[in-house]
Amino acid sequence: MQIIQKTWALAALLSVLVSARPHQQQTPIVRREWRTLSKHEKSSYLCAVKCIMRKPALTPPFDNSGVISRYDDLVYTHIQQTFSIHYTGHFLAWHRYYLAVYERMLRDECGYKGAQPYWDWTLDTPADKWASSPVFDPVTGFGGNGEFVESDPANPFPPVPGRTGGGCVKDGPFAGVSDVVHLGPQDSVTYNPQCLKRDFSPYFAGRYLAMNQTQLTLAAPDFGSFDRVVEGGPSFDASGIHGGGHYGVGGTYGQIGDLYTSPADPIFYLHHANLDRVWWSWQKLNLEARLTDISGPILLMDYDNLKGGNVTLDFPLSVGVSAVNVTIGDVMNIAGCGQNGALCYEYDKVYTLQG
Repeated sequence: MQIIQKTWALAALLSVLVSARPHQQQTPIVRREWRTLSKHEKSSYLCAVKCIMRKPALTPPFDNSGVISRYDDLVYTHIQQTFSIHYTGHFLAWHRYYLAVYERMLRDECGYKGAQPYWDWTLDTPADKWASSPVFDPVTGFGGNGEFVESDPANPFPPVPGRTGGGCVKDGPFAGVSDVVHLGPQDSVTYNPQCLKRDFSPYFAGRYLAMNQTQLTLAAPDFGSFDRVVEGGPSFDASGIHGGGHYGVGGTYGQIGDLYTSPADPIFYLHHANLDRVWWSWQKLNLEARLTDISGPILLMDYDNLKGGNVTLDFPLSVGVSAVNVTIGDVMNIAGCGQNGALCYEYDKVYTLQG
């Protein structure tokens, strides 16, 4: 029986890897904003997310493993690579590929027919509009905030400014479930069943996700500058649109506000789809030149290159057991469709640089 199980697991892994190879489609699928989807399309997406949360993991088992599902495979990968994929030159490229692999999993393993939706958070600012975003709708969205939890005075790190929640989500498709999340907090990969938590900070979202910050990002003259504006700095006062989404939804106690386990909240993928859309919008402002414009440190925060060099188009990207490895060059063109890249999708709309 053990041999049969191992054989089945190997066959399943090979099937996933083959399906993830970049030659499966020739026509780009089109990613659309969440609020433009029909009720049926939203329901189909949420059903696919729940499906991938039930599929057994492909990550090899280890003692007291918290990697239970295919969804956990990706969360685990993010945890394992946290300090090598943030504040680096390949931050955007790695997350672009990671998101495309998730999209492919929903389609190939759970029968989802659409493309990965994105969340245009500029439409949900200023701060007083934040909590009423359609993304947080309890019926046609991902549910809203958690109950307010007092900040822990013993925590050496300051709380996210303007946080308003911190407890289990009170409504929506992931409410009332005590084991939506299996990993974390932080870098823990042992089994730790938890509810999904959110800790909205409308203030933080309003400050970093409004159109003025997006325009500031699009105005960057080269990729190195663009990437630094997207990620911002490690402090709350030096954030960018990346941190704006994570802390605007996750605050201090929500999983999406945890640098390691942020993909445990399914909204992560809609947030990063819009970050990718911002990058693609920037690329399309001068597409010929920006399909090859990449730079930034290989090592965390090594912007002065004191410990290592810059990434190049040949730099490898890995998302663990869920897909084959590719290079940054393979993901520079989102509509490469196997001819000049590993990706095959488009966005229905892109941002333009105003004024």
